[in-house]
Amino acid sequence: MFDFKLLATSHGARAGEFVTPHGVIETPVFAPVGTNATVKAVTPEQINEVGTSLLLANTYHLYLRPGHEIVHNQGGLHRFMNWAGPILTDSGGFQVFSLSDSNKIDDDGVTFYSHIDGSAHRFDPEVAIEIQNKLGADIIMAFDQCPEPYDRKNNEKALARTHDWAVRCRNAHRNPKQALFGIVQGGTFADLRQESASFIAQLELPGNAIGGLSVGETKEELNTMTRIVTDILPSNKPRYLMGVGSPIDLVYGVENGVDIFDCVLPTRLARNAAAMTRTKQLNMKNAIHSNDNKPVDEDCRCYCCKHFSRAYLRHLCKAKEILGATLLTIHNLHMLHTLMADMRVVILNGSFEKWKNSFVDGWEK
Repeated sequence: MFDFKLLATSHGARAGEFVTPHGVIETPVFAPVGTNATVKAVTPEQINEVGTSLLLANTYHLYLRPGHEIVHNQGGLHRFMNWAGPILTDSGGFQVFSLSDSNKIDDDGVTFYSHIDGSAHRFDPEVAIEIQNKLGADIIMAFDQCPEPYDRKNNEKALARTHDWAVRCRNAHRNPKQALFGIVQGGTFADLRQESASFIAQLELPGNAIGGLSVGETKEELNTMTRIVTDILPSNKPRYLMGVGSPIDLVYGVENGVDIFDCVLPTRLARNAAAMTRTKQLNMKNAIHSNDNKPVDEDCRCYCCKHFSRAYLRHLCKAKEILGATLLTIHNLHMLHTLMADMRVVILNGSFEKWKNSFVDGWEK
Protein backbone atom coordinates (compact mmCIF):
# COMPACT_ATOMS: atom_id res chain seq x y z
CA MET A 1 0.00 0.00 0.00
CA PHE A 2 2.93 2.35 0.71
CA ASP A 3 5.49 2.19 -2.05
CA PHE A 4 8.37 4.63 -2.53
CA LYS A 5 10.01 4.77 -5.95
CA LEU A 6 13.26 6.68 -6.30
CA LEU A 7 13.18 7.96 -9.88
CA ALA A 8 16.39 10.01 -10.08
CA THR A 9 19.21 11.56 -8.08
CA SER A 10 21.31 14.62 -8.92
CA HIS A 11 24.10 16.03 -6.73
CA GLY A 12 22.57 14.38 -3.66
CA ALA A 13 19.02 15.55 -4.43
CA ARG A 14 16.30 12.95 -5.01
CA ALA A 15 13.09 12.81 -7.04
CA GLY A 16 10.59 10.10 -6.23
CA GLU A 17 7.00 8.98 -5.79
CA PHE A 18 5.41 7.87 -2.53
CA VAL A 19 2.16 5.95 -3.01
CA THR A 20 -0.46 6.39 -0.26
CA PRO A 21 -4.14 5.37 0.03
CA HIS A 22 -5.19 8.93 -0.85
CA GLY A 23 -2.87 9.52 -3.78
CA VAL A 24 0.71 9.63 -5.01
CA ILE A 25 3.03 12.20 -3.42
CA GLU A 26 5.64 13.44 -5.89
CA THR A 27 8.86 14.28 -4.07
CA PRO A 28 10.52 16.51 -3.10
CA VAL A 29 7.40 17.96 -1.52
CA PHE A 30 6.44 20.69 0.95
CA ALA A 31 3.44 20.10 3.24
CA PRO A 32 1.52 23.11 4.59
CA VAL A 33 0.57 22.86 8.26
CA GLY A 34 -3.12 22.61 9.14
CA THR A 35 -2.78 22.52 12.92
CA ASN A 36 -6.48 22.31 13.77
CA ALA A 37 -7.53 20.42 10.61
CA THR A 38 -7.40 23.67 8.65
CA VAL A 39 -4.71 25.71 6.96
CA LYS A 40 -5.36 29.14 8.43
CA ALA A 41 -7.07 31.76 6.24
CA VAL A 42 -7.67 29.51 3.19
CA THR A 43 -10.20 26.90 2.06
CA PRO A 44 -9.37 23.32 1.00
CA GLU A 45 -10.22 24.31 -2.59
CA GLN A 46 -7.69 27.15 -2.47
CA ILE A 47 -5.10 24.83 -0.93
CA ASN A 48 -5.63 22.39 -3.78
CA GLU A 49 -5.42 25.11 -6.43
CA VAL A 50 -2.00 26.34 -5.27
CA GLY A 51 -0.56 22.86 -5.83
CA THR A 52 -0.68 21.20 -2.41
CA SER A 53 -0.40 17.40 -2.47
CA LEU A 54 0.25 16.69 1.23
CA LEU A 55 -1.14 18.36 4.36
CA LEU A 56 -0.03 18.12 7.99
CA ALA A 57 -2.40 18.15 10.97
CA ASN A 58 -1.48 18.24 14.64
CA THR A 59 -2.23 15.35 17.00
CA TYR A 60 -1.87 17.34 20.22
CA HIS A 61 -4.26 20.09 19.19
CA LEU A 62 -6.88 17.77 17.69
CA TYR A 63 -6.75 15.53 20.76
CA LEU A 64 -7.55 18.52 22.98
CA ARG A 65 -10.10 20.06 20.62
CA PRO A 66 -12.44 18.72 19.25
CA GLY A 67 -11.12 15.31 20.36
CA HIS A 68 -9.89 12.39 18.27
CA GLU A 69 -13.04 10.37 18.99
CA ILE A 70 -15.18 13.10 17.44
CA VAL A 71 -12.95 13.26 14.36
CA HIS A 72 -13.15 9.45 14.09
CA ASN A 73 -16.94 9.49 14.43
CA GLN A 74 -17.10 12.12 11.68
CA GLY A 75 -15.34 9.75 9.30
CA GLY A 76 -11.71 10.62 9.98
CA LEU A 77 -9.64 13.67 9.09
CA HIS A 78 -10.13 13.45 5.33
CA ARG A 79 -13.91 13.67 5.57
CA PHE A 80 -13.88 15.98 8.60
CA MET A 81 -11.81 18.67 6.87
CA ASN A 82 -12.94 17.84 3.31
CA TRP A 83 -9.47 17.05 2.00
CA ALA A 84 -9.15 14.20 -0.49
CA GLY A 85 -5.36 14.07 -0.68
CA PRO A 86 -2.75 12.54 1.64
CA ILE A 87 -2.49 13.79 5.24
CA LEU A 88 0.35 13.48 7.76
CA THR A 89 -0.14 13.80 11.51
CA ASP A 90 2.72 14.46 13.91
CA SER A 91 2.78 12.54 17.18
CA GLY A 92 2.11 15.53 19.43
CA GLY A 93 5.48 15.08 21.10
CA PHE A 94 6.89 18.48 20.16
CA GLN A 95 3.80 20.30 21.46
CA VAL A 96 3.70 18.25 24.66
CA PHE A 97 7.22 19.42 25.44
CA SER A 98 6.99 22.98 24.12
CA LEU A 99 3.48 24.21 24.94
CA SER A 100 3.12 22.95 28.49
CA ASP A 101 4.69 25.21 31.11
CA SER A 102 5.12 22.27 33.45
CA ASN A 103 5.28 18.69 32.25
CA LYS A 104 6.54 15.56 33.94
CA ILE A 105 8.67 13.33 31.73
CA ASP A 106 9.54 9.76 32.62
CA ASP A 107 10.68 6.73 30.67
CA ASP A 108 7.09 5.61 30.13
CA GLY A 109 5.65 8.89 28.78
CA VAL A 110 4.72 12.48 29.61
CA THR A 111 2.13 14.06 31.89
CA PHE A 112 1.28 17.55 30.65
CA TYR A 113 -1.25 20.30 31.13
CA SER A 114 -3.50 21.68 28.41
CA HIS A 115 -2.62 25.14 27.12
CA ILE A 116 -6.39 25.68 26.73
CA ASP A 117 -7.78 25.02 30.21
CA GLY A 118 -4.89 23.68 32.31
CA SER A 119 -6.34 20.17 32.59
CA ALA A 120 -3.90 17.28 33.10
CA HIS A 121 -3.30 14.69 30.38
CA ARG A 122 -0.97 11.76 29.76
CA PHE A 123 0.72 10.84 26.47
CA ASP A 124 2.77 7.71 25.95
CA PRO A 125 3.67 5.86 22.74
CA GLU A 126 0.56 3.70 22.80
CA VAL A 127 -1.74 6.69 23.38
CA ALA A 128 -0.07 8.68 20.58
CA ILE A 129 -0.61 5.80 18.15
CA GLU A 130 -4.20 5.25 19.28
CA ILE A 131 -5.04 8.92 18.73
CA GLN A 132 -3.42 8.95 15.29
CA ASN A 133 -5.15 5.71 14.33
CA LYS A 134 -8.48 7.37 15.15
CA LEU A 135 -7.58 10.56 13.24
CA GLY A 136 -6.89 8.42 10.17
CA ALA A 137 -4.01 10.21 8.42
CA ASP A 138 -2.03 8.41 5.72
CA ILE A 139 1.32 9.06 7.44
CA ILE A 140 1.66 9.00 11.23
CA MET A 141 4.66 9.68 13.44
CA ALA A 142 6.27 7.82 16.32
CA PHE A 143 6.11 9.53 19.73
CA ASP A 144 9.49 11.09 20.51
CA GLN A 145 11.21 13.51 22.89
CA CYS A 146 12.52 16.70 21.27
CA PRO A 147 15.13 18.20 23.63
CA GLU A 148 17.04 21.48 23.56
CA PRO A 149 19.72 20.98 20.85
CA TYR A 150 22.87 21.85 22.85
CA ASP A 151 22.37 19.95 26.12
CA ARG A 152 24.41 16.74 25.74
CA LYS A 153 23.15 14.96 28.85
CA ASN A 154 19.51 15.71 28.12
CA ASN A 155 19.93 14.62 24.50
CA GLU A 156 21.38 11.28 25.61
CA LYS A 157 18.37 10.66 27.86
CA ALA A 158 15.93 11.80 25.19
CA LEU A 159 17.60 9.56 22.61
CA ALA A 160 17.15 6.45 24.75
CA ARG A 161 13.49 7.32 25.31
CA THR A 162 12.89 8.13 21.64
CA HIS A 163 14.31 4.78 20.56
CA ASP A 164 12.35 2.83 23.17
CA TRP A 165 9.18 4.72 22.30
CA ALA A 166 9.69 4.07 18.56
CA VAL A 167 9.70 0.32 19.22
CA ARG A 168 6.58 0.65 21.37
CA CYS A 169 4.87 2.69 18.64
CA ARG A 170 5.72 0.05 16.05
CA ASN A 171 4.30 -2.67 18.30
CA ALA A 172 1.13 -0.69 19.01
CA HIS A 173 0.44 0.27 15.39
CA ARG A 174 -2.13 -1.99 13.74
CA ASN A 175 -3.62 -0.07 10.80
CA PRO A 176 -2.07 -1.12 7.46
CA LYS A 177 -3.63 1.92 5.78
CA GLN A 178 -1.31 4.22 7.76
CA ALA A 179 2.47 4.47 7.30
CA LEU A 180 4.34 4.87 10.58
CA PHE A 181 7.54 6.93 10.38
CA GLY A 182 10.29 6.78 12.99
CA ILE A 183 12.04 9.97 14.12
CA VAL A 184 15.80 10.54 14.44
CA GLN A 185 16.92 12.75 17.34
CA GLY A 186 20.32 13.66 18.79
CA GLY A 187 20.50 17.45 18.90
CA THR A 188 23.65 18.96 17.39
CA PHE A 189 25.84 15.98 18.36
CA ALA A 190 27.16 14.03 15.37
CA ASP A 191 27.67 10.75 17.23
CA LEU A 192 24.17 10.83 18.70
CA ARG A 193 22.68 11.59 15.29
CA GLN A 194 24.58 8.66 13.79
CA GLU A 195 23.48 6.35 16.59
CA SER A 196 19.86 7.44 16.26
CA ALA A 197 19.78 7.19 12.45
CA SER A 198 21.20 3.66 12.61
CA PHE A 199 18.66 2.59 15.23
CA ILE A 200 15.63 4.07 13.48
CA ALA A 201 16.75 2.66 10.12
CA GLN A 202 16.91 -0.90 11.46
CA LEU A 203 13.25 -0.72 12.51
CA GLU A 204 12.41 -0.95 8.78
CA LEU A 205 9.44 1.38 8.94
CA PRO A 206 7.81 2.72 5.72
CA GLY A 207 9.60 6.08 6.15
CA ASN A 208 11.93 8.00 8.44
CA ALA A 209 11.95 11.53 9.82
CA ILE A 210 14.62 13.88 11.12
CA GLY A 211 13.42 15.72 14.22
CA GLY A 212 14.94 18.14 16.70
CA LEU A 213 16.27 20.56 14.09
CA SER A 214 15.17 24.06 13.11
CA VAL A 215 14.72 24.67 16.84
CA GLY A 216 17.44 27.25 17.43
CA GLU A 217 20.62 25.78 15.99
CA THR A 218 22.64 27.52 13.27
CA LYS A 219 22.00 26.94 9.57
CA GLU A 220 25.39 25.25 9.29
CA GLU A 221 24.46 22.86 12.10
CA LEU A 222 21.07 22.19 10.49
CA ASN A 223 22.72 21.20 7.21
CA THR A 224 25.52 19.21 8.85
CA MET A 225 23.16 17.16 11.03
CA THR A 226 20.84 16.55 8.08
CA ARG A 227 23.70 15.22 5.93
CA ILE A 228 24.90 12.96 8.72
CA VAL A 229 21.46 11.41 9.05
CA THR A 230 20.61 11.03 5.35
CA ASP A 231 23.95 9.30 4.76
CA ILE A 232 22.69 6.53 7.08
CA LEU A 233 18.93 6.34 6.47
CA PRO A 234 17.95 3.83 3.76
CA SER A 235 17.72 5.25 0.25
CA ASN A 236 14.60 3.23 -0.59
CA LYS A 237 12.44 4.96 2.04
CA PRO A 238 11.18 8.58 2.07
CA ARG A 239 13.05 11.01 4.33
CA TYR A 240 11.17 13.76 6.14
CA LEU A 241 12.87 16.84 7.65
CA MET A 242 10.46 18.25 10.22
CA GLY A 243 9.79 21.97 10.68
CA VAL A 244 11.81 23.43 7.78
CA GLY A 245 10.16 25.85 5.33
CA SER A 246 12.25 28.83 4.21
CA PRO A 247 13.16 28.75 0.49
CA ILE A 248 16.91 28.55 1.04
CA ASP A 249 16.56 25.86 3.73
CA LEU A 250 14.35 23.80 1.40
CA VAL A 251 16.95 24.00 -1.36
CA TYR A 252 19.77 22.87 0.94
CA GLY A 253 17.51 20.21 2.46
CA VAL A 254 16.79 18.75 -0.97
CA GLU A 255 20.51 18.84 -1.78
CA ASN A 256 21.09 16.87 1.42
CA GLY A 257 18.78 14.07 0.28
CA VAL A 258 15.49 14.98 1.99
CA ASP A 259 12.15 14.20 0.30
CA ILE A 260 9.43 15.70 2.55
CA PHE A 261 9.25 19.00 4.45
CA ASP A 262 6.68 20.84 6.54
CA CYS A 263 6.57 24.19 8.34
CA VAL A 264 4.19 26.86 9.60
CA LEU A 265 6.48 29.55 8.15
CA PRO A 266 4.71 30.44 4.86
CA THR A 267 1.25 30.70 6.44
CA ARG A 268 2.47 32.45 9.58
CA LEU A 269 4.41 34.98 7.52
CA ALA A 270 1.31 35.63 5.42
CA ARG A 271 -0.75 36.43 8.51
CA ASN A 272 1.98 38.89 9.50
CA ALA A 273 2.02 40.74 6.16
CA ALA A 274 5.13 39.03 4.76
CA ALA A 275 5.48 37.69 1.23
CA MET A 276 8.03 35.06 0.19
CA THR A 277 9.91 35.25 -3.09
CA ARG A 278 12.87 33.37 -4.52
CA THR A 279 15.27 36.18 -3.70
CA LYS A 280 14.00 37.75 -0.48
CA GLN A 281 11.12 38.30 1.91
CA LEU A 282 8.90 41.37 1.51
CA ASN A 283 7.15 43.26 4.31
CA MET A 284 3.93 44.31 2.63
CA LYS A 285 3.25 46.99 5.27
CA ASN A 286 6.27 49.00 4.19
CA ALA A 287 5.50 52.44 2.76
CA ILE A 288 7.49 51.67 -0.38
CA HIS A 289 4.55 49.52 -1.56
CA SER A 290 1.86 52.15 -0.95
CA ASN A 291 1.53 53.19 -4.60
CA ASP A 292 3.19 50.22 -6.30
CA ASN A 293 1.09 48.72 -9.09
CA LYS A 294 3.29 45.65 -9.51
CA PRO A 295 2.24 42.26 -8.11
CA VAL A 296 4.18 40.72 -5.24
CA ASP A 297 6.24 38.76 -7.79
CA GLU A 298 6.04 39.52 -11.51
CA ASP A 299 7.14 35.95 -12.34
CA CYS A 300 4.47 34.35 -10.14
CA ARG A 301 1.21 33.00 -11.61
CA CYS A 302 -0.75 32.53 -8.37
CA TYR A 303 -4.23 34.04 -7.93
CA CYS A 304 -2.84 36.81 -5.74
CA CYS A 305 -0.17 37.92 -8.20
CA LYS A 306 -2.44 37.65 -11.25
CA HIS A 307 -5.12 39.91 -9.80
CA PHE A 308 -3.77 42.26 -7.12
CA SER A 309 -1.09 44.92 -6.71
CA ARG A 310 1.38 45.50 -3.92
CA ALA A 311 -0.49 48.72 -3.16
CA TYR A 312 -3.75 46.85 -2.60
CA LEU A 313 -2.07 44.20 -0.48
CA ARG A 314 -0.42 46.89 1.65
CA HIS A 315 -3.82 48.51 2.12
CA LEU A 316 -5.36 45.20 3.24
CA CYS A 317 -2.52 44.49 5.66
CA LYS A 318 -2.54 47.99 7.16
CA ALA A 319 -6.32 47.85 7.55
CA LYS A 320 -6.02 44.36 9.09
CA GLU A 321 -8.44 42.91 6.55
CA ILE A 322 -8.70 39.11 6.54
CA LEU A 323 -8.37 39.05 2.76
CA GLY A 324 -4.78 40.21 3.07
CA ALA A 325 -3.84 37.07 5.03
CA THR A 326 -5.75 34.92 2.54
CA LEU A 327 -4.06 36.36 -0.54
CA LEU A 328 -0.57 36.24 0.96
CA THR A 329 -1.12 32.66 2.16
CA ILE A 330 -2.12 31.70 -1.39
CA HIS A 331 1.00 33.41 -2.75
CA ASN A 332 3.45 32.00 -0.20
CA LEU A 333 2.23 28.42 -0.60
CA HIS A 334 2.14 28.66 -4.39
CA MET A 335 5.68 30.01 -4.32
CA LEU A 336 6.98 27.09 -2.25
CA HIS A 337 5.08 24.47 -4.26
CA THR A 338 6.46 25.80 -7.56
CA LEU A 339 9.93 25.90 -6.01
CA MET A 340 9.66 22.21 -5.10
CA ALA A 341 8.26 21.37 -8.55
CA ASP A 342 11.16 23.16 -10.25
CA MET A 343 13.66 21.25 -8.12
CA ARG A 344 11.99 18.00 -9.09
CA VAL A 345 12.37 18.88 -12.79
CA VAL A 346 16.09 19.66 -12.54
CA ILE A 347 16.70 16.51 -10.49
CA LEU A 348 14.99 14.41 -13.14
CA ASN A 349 17.07 15.98 -15.91
CA GLY A 350 20.32 15.81 -13.91
CA SER A 351 21.01 19.55 -13.60
CA PHE A 352 20.26 20.18 -9.92
CA GLU A 353 23.73 21.45 -8.98
CA LYS A 354 23.74 24.16 -11.65
CA TRP A 355 20.20 25.20 -10.70
CA LYS A 356 21.04 25.24 -6.99
CA ASN A 357 24.12 27.41 -7.49
CA SER A 358 22.07 29.92 -9.47
CA PHE A 359 19.37 29.98 -6.79
CA VAL A 360 21.89 30.54 -3.98
CA ASP A 361 23.56 33.35 -5.95
CA GLY A 362 20.22 35.11 -6.28
CA TRP A 363 19.13 34.65 -2.68
CA GLU A 364 19.27 37.83 -0.61
CA LYS A 365 20.77 36.76 2.68
